Amino acid sequence: MQKVIEIVNGVARHPLYRMKEAVNIEMNDGEQIAIVGPNGAGKSMLVDIITAKHPLLLNEPHYDFAPSLAKLASDNIKYITFRDSYGDTADGNYYYQQRWNQHDIDEAPIVQDILNEVWNITTRDNTPEQIAQKEQLRDQLYSMFHLDILLDKQIILLSSGELRKFQLTKTLLTNPRVVIMDNPFIGLDAQTREQLTELLTNLAANVKIMFILVLSKTDNIPPFITHVIPVEPGRDVREKISRDEYYATYNQKFENLLSDEKKEAIKNYPYKDSTSIAHLDEVVNFNNVCIKYGERTILKDLNWVVKRGEKWALSGENGAGKSTLLSLVCADNPQSYACNITLFGHKRGTGESIWDIKKYIGYVSPEMHRAYLKDVPAIEIVASGMSDFSSLYRKPKAEDLPTCDFWMDIFGIKHLKDTTFLKLSSGEQRLVLLARAFVRDPELLILDEPLHGLDMRNRRLVKEIINEFCKRSDKTMIMVTHYKSEYPECITNEIFLRKNR
Repeated sequence: MQKVIEIVNGVARHPLYRMKEAVNIEMNDGEQIAIVGPNGAGKSMLVDIITAKHPLLLNEPHYDFAPSLAKLASDNIKYITFRDSYGDTADGNYYYQQRWNQHDIDEAPIVQDILNEVWNITTRDNTPEQIAQKEQLRDQLYSMFHLDILLDKQIILLSSGELRKFQLTKTLLTNPRVVIMDNPFIGLDAQTREQLTELLTNLAANVKIMFILVLSKTDNIPPFITHVIPVEPGRDVREKISRDEYYATYNQKFENLLSDEKKEAIKNYPYKDSTSIAHLDEVVNFNNVCIKYGERTILKDLNWVVKRGEKWALSGENGAGKSTLLSLVCADNPQSYACNITLFGHKRGTGESIWDIKKYIGYVSPEMHRAYLKDVPAIEIVASGMSDFSSLYRKPKAEDLPTCDFWMDIFGIKHLKDTTFLKLSSGEQRLVLLARAFVRDPELLILDEPLHGLDMRNRRLVKEIINEFCKRSDKTMIMVTHYKSEYPECITNEIFLRKNR
């Protein structure tokens, strides 16, 4: 049997990157693998060992990529990480300053240009037969992801779901022998998730590709996966088992993770002063709102009212305008000044500052997650939520520390407060950013895919926290999700967006 990837008694040279025991892994041709485990257990660290990012003490990984003719592991193994990027930047304010200001991004790369470049490189030395096979795959990807309507779009203007489709297409066009995907289904609408599962199933059956999925959400591991490698807390890599064995052994059910004491603490936590909007009945009012970028219409004649105390679930197709809608509510999008929009009693364009609006909002999103690129202590990230959205990093004031500690404890990450952000797992980072959204005790809580990248336990915990917070007097919430199962019990209203409608 061909051993595509084999690691025998693998121990990372650097002590900080070692697993609990020496790693012994064998991944064979025909197998499709899922690496699963809770947030912070070491899944990404295991991938780094598999891909030789972390050199080993004695036995380096052994690869057999046949029938691929490429020799380098980097040519045969492609890794799509959770932190998909709009572009190379060290500026944490990049997203806030650039995404919605199209006149500032004339030089931003276009989807078609990047995909054409990848295509030209990967087909350069191919035979006509090989090119024909790749053309078939390209056509299938373009059709499934509806890329024809994205080709002329700048990368920075892609929604979270559209960006993931683009990254998947770009990677699969390189014809790798092994594809490692970090949570490939997050950010995708239901139809696209089904189509992607079907595509990966077909590729796994008909093309010499080994897929390794790194999954936090483990209640629905795709059926084409044949084997599972569990990673347990403490960087404990368990023996590879079949998918059926995994479900028989690891049947996780979590209920009532938030203690009664913490529920009461959330309910009774001191309120901030919000007397200036206490009289308002409406928090958000959109009247025939239209948003266009060039010839592209994102939102068309949208009428929407969010009343004080309502809890909305916002869903819809990828690219339908969910993130754009939220950018209008958060006052990030300059096009709001040309629209009939009222936020917290302020009609846009009548002299209010964006900080008059943002001071009432707690916010988290996948785009915000990508904006955090500096390796500062987690508590500084949380503390930045006490001020405004222009301050992605700041030292916590002494008087802010009890509030930061309180919410980090509620989210189960108080022990990580001195750990720097980029040393946390992606799931732990998401919990830090969630704590940041709550520290201000916001009047309007905006959660854009808040369970993005969280394991099953933390998904349950965060849902309970959201539910308890929304029991506080007059709190309003807008939550974006592609999964109805993620709705907390407090949801009172729903809105679904479709493209160009």
